[in-house]
Amino acid sequence: MSEEFSPKLKQTFEDIRTMKVRGAGRIARAAVSALKDEVYYVSDSSPEEFYKRMQAAANYLKSSRPTAVSLPNGINTVIKSIQKGIAQGLDLKSLKEYVAKEADVFIQKSIEAQKKIGEIGAKRIVNGDTVLTHCNSQSAISVIETAFKEGKQIKIFATETRPRFQGRLTAAYLADHGIEVTLIPDTAARLYMRKVDKVVVGADAIAVNGAVVNKIGTSQIAALAFESRTRVMVAAETYKISPQTYWGELIEIEMRSPYEVAPKSWLDRHPRIKVMNPAFDVTPPQYIDFIVTEKGIYPPQGIIMLFKELYELA
Repeated sequence: MSEEFSPKLKQTFEDIRTMKVRGAGRIARAAVSALKDEVYYVSDSSPEEFYKRMQAAANYLKSSRPTAVSLPNGINTVIKSIQKGIAQGLDLKSLKEYVAKEADVFIQKSIEAQKKIGEIGAKRIVNGDTVLTHCNSQSAISVIETAFKEGKQIKIFATETRPRFQGRLTAAYLADHGIEVTLIPDTAARLYMRKVDKVVVGADAIAVNGAVVNKIGTSQIAALAFESRTRVMVAAETYKISPQTYWGELIEIEMRSPYEVAPKSWLDRHPRIKVMNPAFDVTPPQYIDFIVTEKGIYPPQGIIMLFKELYELA
């Protein structure tokens, strides 16, 4: 099936699957950008044929990673624009132009959402705060960076985020922008939590009950924060809310290669050892103080109302 698609679409699939492109916002924008290019890749004889080919491309991209809800939600905006254009009776040329424009709109809104989240979330960071963050969330970084740019003197603890060490990317970025950062092992979170005023993390998916799916280890950090009476802020765009959870479906947790945890040579020498490598975990809403979106700040229990507003449900 994949041979039907453009080189860019197939490369984007691989980049997302192998985590060359990482972070829910980046994943969504990369997928939508690839679909935009796919619009003009081959000649279609009719709007219906065009829709069928784009639906196949969308399903192919969705299969690259199962957990990040931003991926299907971003892709679905493109597919819905095709359906809307066909319903309006657009000819093929006009339909393609319309879909490409809608893809650009999504990408721009995604970028603006992260900036807005930074502005809103930074209001909850006060001068002198020590903040702990986990993994490499652009939205969480936006909150921290905006607070720093506002003149607030803050210090950061960044976890390594094993086994892929995405936390090192966060630490390097913040340090390069003048923020005082200390990199710590994931297992040291409890030791240092007593020095932390706020925990700021991102999300790969949010359930309508306010539970947050994020990089493995997030739930443990949130539990430690709860124990220490430290506030937990989740920074996430509204397109990370999972519509499927409204109708009772669970968010699938991606299981990754065992070789990210231990080298193949070592595992070959110890064939009786099994490795489990979940990429994400679920943080219960009771461990989260508030969720910052581009629409404002919500308690976890308020996410269902936000979801209904976004999807115009009664």
